[in-house]
Amino acid sequence: MTIADLNVVNAKVVTPTKTFVGGIAAKDGSIISVDSLPNLPEAEQTIDANGNYLIPGFIDPHVHWGLSRYEYDYHEGLKHDFETETRGAVHGGVTTVVNFLLQPEPYVPDMDFFIKAGEENSYIDFAYHAIIHKEPHFAEVEALAENGIRSFKIFYNWYKHASPELGIEHSDSGRVYRLLDTVSDIEGGVVMFHAENEDLAHERRQELKETGRNDLEVWSESAPNICEAMQIENIAKLTEYTDSTAYIVHMSTGEGVDICRRYQQQGVDISTETLPAFLAHTKDEEGLGVWGKISPPLRGEQSRQKLWHGLRDGVIDYAGTDHCPHKKSFKEKDEGKFGDIWEAIPGDNNGIEYFLPVMMSEGVNKNNISMERLVEVCAENNARRWGLYPRKGALVEGADADMVIVDLEKSATVTDDFYHTMEPRYSSFHGQELTGLPTHTIIDGEVAVKEGELQVTKGGRNYLPRQPDGVPIE
Repeated sequence: MTIADLNVVNAKVVTPTKTFVGGIAAKDGSIISVDSLPNLPEAEQTIDANGNYLIPGFIDPHVHWGLSRYEYDYHEGLKHDFETETRGAVHGGVTTVVNFLLQPEPYVPDMDFFIKAGEENSYIDFAYHAIIHKEPHFAEVEALAENGIRSFKIFYNWYKHASPELGIEHSDSGRVYRLLDTVSDIEGGVVMFHAENEDLAHERRQELKETGRNDLEVWSESAPNICEAMQIENIAKLTEYTDSTAYIVHMSTGEGVDICRRYQQQGVDISTETLPAFLAHTKDEEGLGVWGKISPPLRGEQSRQKLWHGLRDGVIDYAGTDHCPHKKSFKEKDEGKFGDIWEAIPGDNNGIEYFLPVMMSEGVNKNNISMERLVEVCAENNARRWGLYPRKGALVEGADADMVIVDLEKSATVTDDFYHTMEPRYSSFHGQELTGLPTHTIIDGEVAVKEGELQVTKGGRNYLPRQPDGVPIE
């Protein structure tokens, strides 16, 4: 008779087809049974979920490890961030991450380093996207695909003006066409877009700076909704022309929802993600200071509601965080939380750790989304989109035993101690109470976090190369 390594019992188990009261058995890192209690095998260790939800670990498809290179060089920063930020991930219920590679040099010669950096320093399994912004990057797209990277991000916006520190080159429609055309021939290939119109945003910033305003709302006015809408319209047209596949990262506007719905109905392969920050915050919220400076910026209440509606009806099928691990002093440019809004660095922090708690608190507990749809968006769909399914993203037999027990009544106020990432800690959710928190995070059938206490050490994790048939189940 099979003896499992771990059973989780007395849970509301959320699978791709149903939610039921029962449990899961895991052995050698994989799920071997998803069933009612009487039908589970015996196990060496049993966890009683006490009637709470048991869900697949969230997959964060949008993080930027290595940004602490403002203290380290990029390679050292990548190793540093894998350790600190994935430590936060396991506390927050995220069990797989897809990170954006970003360097001016070609990526393929450094693939061994990128893989080793994660294997030795991460607490969770990982995959990579590549940011294509220098001319040599365009020449190595096919080689990147052979190395398991089939998703390529391009910046259609204003980083040459707003964040020159990143060194990201602007991309015009010619460059975008070339990338979409190349990727259209790669099975499972996706082009990812930061969709903002650079010319309009740059002009608006100059006008608004002259007014002397320094509030968070002026940052939103400097890149108005039309900036995103114009660029999504452009991206959709080019995607249709090249018969390629496009993915809009961190969509923030109601206009974007309407445009994507229209093109999806026309058969254009364009999909989109949004962020917890856009689902929970608005541009006129007080007290955020420069911590609320995100790119694209926070929007109004109408956009916030349309984003939730888009998640419910399937126009938006994915969610991520855009977690940027900046040091607080660098984010604030040493001027404090209410310093210069124009000079502060755009980007939120600690997103991977607040991902699940915010989506539970703002989504499930406020009846903005069902638990089943939330799991689909934040786990299963992310796994399918990035070639990780069925190894990741669902509680099914044969999948990796990456699971989270969630207590929808458990609350905490977000303070420095809420997080477990790089110090000093901050985010746009500081001071807020979140309800709906993980009690246990299980990775490969091993308890990684139990009631807030880390049970494992870094390293020993797996790079997940995406091939035409996905990532094989081990």
